Amino acid sequence: MKNIKLAVLALLSSLVVSGLVLPDADAETDINITEKARIVDALLEDLNTPGSPGAAVAVVYDGSLVYSNGFGLANLEYNIPNTPQTIYHVASVSKQFTVYAVLLLEQMGKLSIDDDIRIFIPELPDFGDVITLRHLASHTSGLRDQWNLLGMAGWRLDDVITKEHILTYTSRQKELNFPPGEQYLYSNTGFTLLGEVVARVSGMTFNEFAIQQIFKPLGMTNTFFYDDHERIVSNRAYSYYSNEDLFKKSILSYANAGATSLFTTAEDLGRWAIFMNRPYADKVPVVELMNRQAKLTSGETIRGALGQFVDNYRGLHRIQHGGADAGYRTFMARFPEQNFAVIVLGNYAQFNPAMYASLITAVYLEDLLESDEPLPLFSFVENPGIDIDFLKKFEGLYVNQINATSRNISVKNNDLTFSSGGHHANLIHVSDSLFWFPGTEITILFKDQYGKMTASVNTPQEPIHYIRENPVSYSKEDLETFTGNYFSEELQTTYSIELNEGNLVARHLRTGDISLVPASENHFRGDRWYMQGVRFIKENGEVTGFRASSSRVWNVWFERIQ
Repeated sequence: MKNIKLAVLALLSSLVVSGLVLPDADAETDINITEKARIVDALLEDLNTPGSPGAAVAVVYDGSLVYSNGFGLANLEYNIPNTPQTIYHVASVSKQFTVYAVLLLEQMGKLSIDDDIRIFIPELPDFGDVITLRHLASHTSGLRDQWNLLGMAGWRLDDVITKEHILTYTSRQKELNFPPGEQYLYSNTGFTLLGEVVARVSGMTFNEFAIQQIFKPLGMTNTFFYDDHERIVSNRAYSYYSNEDLFKKSILSYANAGATSLFTTAEDLGRWAIFMNRPYADKVPVVELMNRQAKLTSGETIRGALGQFVDNYRGLHRIQHGGADAGYRTFMARFPEQNFAVIVLGNYAQFNPAMYASLITAVYLEDLLESDEPLPLFSFVENPGIDIDFLKKFEGLYVNQINATSRNISVKNNDLTFSSGGHHANLIHVSDSLFWFPGTEITILFKDQYGKMTASVNTPQEPIHYIRENPVSYSKEDLETFTGNYFSEELQTTYSIELNEGNLVARHLRTGDISLVPASENHFRGDRWYMQGVRFIKENGEVTGFRASSSRVWNVWFERIQ
């Protein structure tokens, strides 16, 4: 494995940095803040490509903002540059603020984190088990994810999506993914509900409460929750993606807040990180509770804390969260014991903020990090030459036994390729049967057990497990038995299952065709992120409906209506 310093030097060697000379290893601890800033500037200089979106970055250390800079453009149409004061939509980095607002209300004596959510939002269904605010804040509620539900119901994520839309779909849920507290599964729904709890308990809008109780006291003057999609925001960054080497606008029209929609700057998030690393005396209990990892009803401790994730990063205790909406890509990592934090905000869908945060962390904390990296977290790492026969033994269809979603793994162009919901990634071989998703902190470990090959995908959140299955094949006559119209009362939407050139497709009037590829008996793989698994249900040999699943929504019922 590469040493961290060697990796940084390798990247720097590809840049022309006039006058910059790194000290040798023995002098590493003597690098001052100015020199570190020059190194970070060099690391990020590739983001200053003319006519391209980019990023805003901030670093805090020992209670001070020690680095901030902007790269690339905030607006391509008007050639406006990114700066540390550019306002970004930071997506799921919002969640920690939502939890903090709830815990402030608890400190005021207005609620308890262990209260039943239906005390505050009684229109939610009674699923037979109490869902607490703590369940919502730790992704253990079992509630289906709002974005996956909307996608399955025929919505596009660039539609105007209001808080009221989300509450309506949540109140129509017929089942939970699992009983509250029994499992971890990331759910944006819980944080939209927490934002609504803050509003109903405080008597203000969620944004008004956050400004009064959080942002103003911390001097975060450019921060607010964007709950009105028509609001004009000065100095904001717009988001983009690339398609065939052309940049295109990635539209975001959310009018909801809690799970997302925090508008802020890199420097304002630096102020938040300074506070969270060393909170005021009266807020220490609140922050300590936020930082504490949650437990399942079994007693198992998970990586999720409240609105954040806790992990061990190269031997150091780290608290982090990332975000991705439209073309925004954000990442914030705190190292409380070192009183250090790094914030990376991007406005380009192909941008990888976590990778850049890793590089920046290596610059500032290199002498404290474990010398050998467990993973090569740098984009320039190339796949070593591997015997094709070795790769082929991992090929196949892998099915999650809990939610029936599946992943296809195949060898393409001498690479092991992981395919999921229409997305593909070429894996890097690390050692033995361990592979890595380049530019991320995600690995996949293959094992031959239970008489079958298994694959465990290890993420900064929780691991996901799959078992290789033998795909079944169907004749045209067999496939015709699945065709028909299927209606979900929960989602108030219909899919038409049809044959198209000999293949099964699920057609929706608004979002188009979903290709259904045979997986196991009566089970098909979908190629959309919101519908990755369709399992048909038969009674007395006749198809009566199907259960649709994605990574965050399990087993939504669609009844065959003709």
